[in-house]
Amino acid sequence: MSSVFIVSAPSGSGKSTLVERLLSSVPGLTFSISYTTRSPRGHEKNGQDYFFIPAEEFQVMIEGGEFLEWAVLFGKDYYGTARRFLEEARRQGHDLVLDIDVQGAAQIKQKLPDAASIFILPPSRDALVARLRGRGEDAEEVIQRRLGRAAGEIEDYSKYDYVVINDWIEQAAEKLCAIVLAARVSRQAGAGADPAANDPEAKRWLELAHACRTASVSEQVQPILETFSTARK
Repeated sequence: MSSVFIVSAPSGSGKSTLVERLLSSVPGLTFSISYTTRSPRGHEKNGQDYFFIPAEEFQVMIEGGEFLEWAVLFGKDYYGTARRFLEEARRQGHDLVLDIDVQGAAQIKQKLPDAASIFILPPSRDALVARLRGRGEDAEEVIQRRLGRAAGEIEDYSKYDYVVINDWIEQAAEKLCAIVLAARVSRQAGAGADPAANDPEAKRWLELAHACRTASVSEQVQPILETFSTARK
């Protein structure tokens, strides 16, 4: 039995780095590379960061029912998750990791309600601004547009099962890994085994994952939300 993990975050929150850490640390994972009609940025490579395809090809895939989810961002760029990655993960007995935006996550949750959704939050708006500018990839106009979109996206954090605040990359990566590993422990427990009973490491995964449950971090999230709402005024 395979699990699906949805990871979402505002642009610049460090999501890609955390997912890379997850994939290199936890075996048995299949990563879904998204399709997009936008052009590559910086050092992005086709087939590694995204599949960059023409809008006409994307439309053919939509009509053929090849996407689990797809969305249009900023009114022009299409992004989508191909169904074939889920089928491949199930064939291999792997868990599937999806790196998708809030719109896509909502669509996946409707189709796969048992999927675990994880929202990555920057520690503050100022931290997000610094990361976006530090990348050196976008013009100031684009950065401001991303910040505006981020302010709306983080308001949906409560719809996710878990929240990981990326204030320190090592700690955030450990939490993300723990969420995935704890799900596997729980899956085994549901099958009649209890690997956490005599395994301190498994018990720690469960405790760390529980601490990332959305209800458990709500008090930590509120000050972050305020940094975004204050900037809107």
